Amino acid sequence: MVYSATNPLAHTFSIVARDPATGDMAVAVQSHWFSVGTSVSWGEAGVGVVATQSFTNKSFGLRGLALLKSGKTAQQALDELLANDEGRDVRQVAILDAQGNVATHTGKKCVDEAGHVKGKQFSVQANMMLNNTVPAAMAKAYEQNAGLPLAERVLAALDAAQAAGGDIRGRQSAALLVVRGKATEGAWADRLIDLRVDDNDVPLKELRRLLSLHRAYEHMNAGDLAVEKNDVPGAIREYQAAEKMFPNNLEMKYWHAISLANKQQVPAAMALLRPIFKQEPNWRTLTERLPKVGLLTVSDAELKQILSVK
Repeated sequence: MVYSATNPLAHTFSIVARDPATGDMAVAVQSHWFSVGTSVSWGEAGVGVVATQSFTNKSFGLRGLALLKSGKTAQQALDELLANDEGRDVRQVAILDAQGNVATHTGKKCVDEAGHVKGKQFSVQANMMLNNTVPAAMAKAYEQNAGLPLAERVLAALDAAQAAGGDIRGRQSAALLVVRGKATEGAWADRLIDLRVDDNDVPLKELRRLLSLHRAYEHMNAGDLAVEKNDVPGAIREYQAAEKMFPNNLEMKYWHAISLANKQQVPAAMALLRPIFKQEPNWRTLTERLPKVGLLTVSDAELKQILSVK
């Protein structure tokens, strides 16, 4: 098998999984390879997820999803992908369909330690690991964390893989993708989580930080929606929840302050805005522009008071 730029050497460990309660599907991965998420992980709402690794055949991602979309089961799709693949012995592939069926292949020439474990609506797979205990550790962690949301649950499996020795070469990148179990009218809303750490000394730690930030911004988005509906108390609750998760984030503090001002709590808003304006004066300039578009609904006198904060 000859390496090519279109078939990168993504030796790695990964998990594909479906949440039986929501139907949402996830694929998560870590590797000692740059930007592993652009090679290994693929998914589509209402269709399934694919992890293609070892001597990666990227086409397995899109082709696998297309086969699932045409009505094939996970196993049928995998069989068809491998049937005409001359590199099947160096491939490692896992496919999970929207019904929770899983199919996994570890080629006999994948670099040791290599293997996979299939469970109920999930599969874990690894190659070029330091120890042969990685897949079992991943499966155990996933099964023992059934009470967690799907994203946090699959990250628990990745953490267990690293704790068991992980990639023999070390670590560099990681990725997490979660898609809806059923497609909606808005395809833009069907990719629930899409996070990648392309180059980092501790990629799983950074991926967890990004997931926490994603959760915080879910509160921010809910706050924005509350603003659209003129639900100021609701907006304040959501912005406060986000700010509590990342107290040093100026964006979160700022919109919390603006919501307070809109609820006639100008002194409280000014107390929050003071350190923000001091750290980054552009927020003061932005504040001047908000009344024009209805995002700040204070009197001219109150606006002047807010802008004069030192």
